[in-house]
Amino acid sequence: MRRLDRWLGIPLCWCMTLLRRVRAMTPARDAQPDAPRRVLFVLLSESGSMVLADPAVRALSGAVGAEAFFLTFEHNRPALALTGTVPGERIFSLHADRPLALLPDIWRWRRWVRDNGIDTVVDLELFACLSAALCAVSGVRRRAGFHASGGIGRYRGDLYTHRVAYDPARHISHNYLALTDALLGRAVVRHELPEPPRRTPRAPETAAVQTLLRAALPQRRGYGTLLLLNPNASELLPQRRWPVPHFVALACRLLERHADLDILLIGSASDAATTAQIAAAVADPRCADIAGHLALDQLPALFAQADTLVSNDSGPAHFAAVSDLPVVVLFGPETPVLYRPLGRATVLSAGLPCSPCVNVGNQRQTRCRDNRCMREIPVEAVLAALEDVLAQPALPANVTPLRRSRA
Repeated sequence: MRRLDRWLGIPLCWCMTLLRRVRAMTPARDAQPDAPRRVLFVLLSESGSMVLADPAVRALSGAVGAEAFFLTFEHNRPALALTGTVPGERIFSLHADRPLALLPDIWRWRRWVRDNGIDTVVDLELFACLSAALCAVSGVRRRAGFHASGGIGRYRGDLYTHRVAYDPARHISHNYLALTDALLGRAVVRHELPEPPRRTPRAPETAAVQTLLRAALPQRRGYGTLLLLNPNASELLPQRRWPVPHFVALACRLLERHADLDILLIGSASDAATTAQIAAAVADPRCADIAGHLALDQLPALFAQADTLVSNDSGPAHFAAVSDLPVVVLFGPETPVLYRPLGRATVLSAGLPCSPCVNVGNQRQTRCRDNRCMREIPVEAVLAALEDVLAQPALPANVTPLRRSRA
């Protein structure tokens, strides 16, 4: 998809920009409705971004009473549903795994946009040319998106009526909110991260999770501490993974220290090999592997049963924001200044000079094959942060840079 975006997207945006300038010679075509009423948000990328973008979706709805619609890839639909902000009938999904189906999907989507009376499009993608082109062909005249400025960002034409400069020094949720601010004609200075969406687990989800817990940890006492470990990260950026031996050492140390603590290894079915390796190395009945046994919409119910989560920078770390679960998140190739999770998050990074190595300028790609930035986050530092979280459940969110240290 990245190659398609580069080799097809850039020329396509150039051609569409030329066409837009020709059509702009007719002033009537630039007429826009008075205020956003039915707004389509476009976000095709990683699932954790759905939670980070949610405050912007809610902000526009809250300011002018606009109805929110969403365009994303099919595999991100369950993550979007976690927030509960956009009803399922207002979500249109494209099938990225079936390239031949993309054109028919786009054709149906354009008709769906027209049938729903969409009057505004907000492109939340960070300099993806194909999303800019989609917004342009939507037929919607008012469009907001990030525009390359000051050497930051990639060329994606001039296809927006409301262009916003991406700020690499601000958290991504604030950048998303800047798009809605542009549509509302206001400038807002923000210092605190926005409140995340909250989701109350439904009774069937809670019952299913409790059944799974009893099967995975039959010896568990109801009052004991439950720790979740997420050792996985997307295949798009495997450099974000903390080493498996580190997770094993962390689990063993915790089980030695706390007789009333149980550990669950979580992940999707594709993560099962990693979680199974950790469980086998720990070799303790209080450390169970449930990767692949839990649907994404059951995560809020699991989070409600747990006491904390330790995770690489990946989807579950962001999904935890829909609950009140404190998380300890490990950052390396990307910066927590931009992408730390919303909610109760304690963030650790090794602070190496080469980190972060991925950003919007390189389309989040890196040639690094030795993720020292993750390897040099010592087990002792994660253990200390975790002990603080367990001792102080109301621990405020923070970012903790570590000195270079040997684990």
